[in-house]
Amino acid sequence: MSNDTPAPRHVPVMLQRCVDALAPAISAPGAVVVDATLGLGGHSEALLTQFPGIRLVAVDRDPAALKLSAERLAPFGERATLVHAVYDEIPQVLADLGIPEVQGVLFDLGVSSMQLDEADRGFAYAQDAPLDMRMDQTRGLSAAEVLNTYSHGDLARILKVYGEERFAGKIASVILRERAKEPFTTSARLVELVRNAIPAATRRTGGNPAKRTFQALRIEVNGELEVLDRAIPGALDALAVGGRIVVMSYQSLEDRLVKQYLQAGATTTAPPGLPFVPEELQPWLKLHTRGAELATEEEIEENRRAAPVRLRVAERIRATRG
Repeated sequence: MSNDTPAPRHVPVMLQRCVDALAPAISAPGAVVVDATLGLGGHSEALLTQFPGIRLVAVDRDPAALKLSAERLAPFGERATLVHAVYDEIPQVLADLGIPEVQGVLFDLGVSSMQLDEADRGFAYAQDAPLDMRMDQTRGLSAAEVLNTYSHGDLARILKVYGEERFAGKIASVILRERAKEPFTTSARLVELVRNAIPAATRRTGGNPAKRTFQALRIEVNGELEVLDRAIPGALDALAVGGRIVVMSYQSLEDRLVKQYLQAGATTTAPPGLPFVPEELQPWLKLHTRGAELATEEEIEENRRAAPVRLRVAERIRATRG
């Protein structure tokens, strides 16, 4: 696409709900908000527009996304600081900027709209493309390299654990057999292979049978769960008292991890039956969502990618952890 062609309108997932969830924590002038997953900058633009007193620090591991968002957020000048980093590096990013604490953190996990829509990134199983799947194409193994070099055991493990794929062992066996004939390079061949490896009765339900395999490869290539496992505690540590964290997850593995951290912070560590609970054993987080909130029909109509979202919101209510 040439630079002169206008980009299609990007509708951020559950935009107003995220803004409203952060609002009580970031309304005061001088509040700092971290957009941990900048993407195309839709959430950041809305926050900077609706809260003219905030400073935004936004990170993304994808240089292409940072370039596009820099243009989008340029009108906000020095109020927006964009950094090429992965979201588990937020504590270091804030330290480098001399920011001791923040009032809001937003995570919109998974693959960005831009990454899904650009065929040559290889994220979408619906179109043939090079098997890359790296969110940052300047580093790390591509999906093709994973498929062509991992052992049967490692392939089966990531398909089962990250893709929750029932036929992980069978798919791994077919991958090894087929790569011996010719290395994997593009997505269409993998989609066809997975389709043929899965029993016909299973193929008739649950959408594209390659969906789980592609999810597993993407998580492995980008180390998504390991990164998230470091990122949530790091973000919570950066929150000031009264600060809020908003997390949108797109699959159960992400949501489970987020839930564990937020619930742990919102639970007392005192033994049962203690007549008086000292402050250091009291919860240090307050949950603002009962379980995970789902997108409304209107939100899904506005952006179909909101359909699988699980949204969780928590607030830091005291300085020290239990």
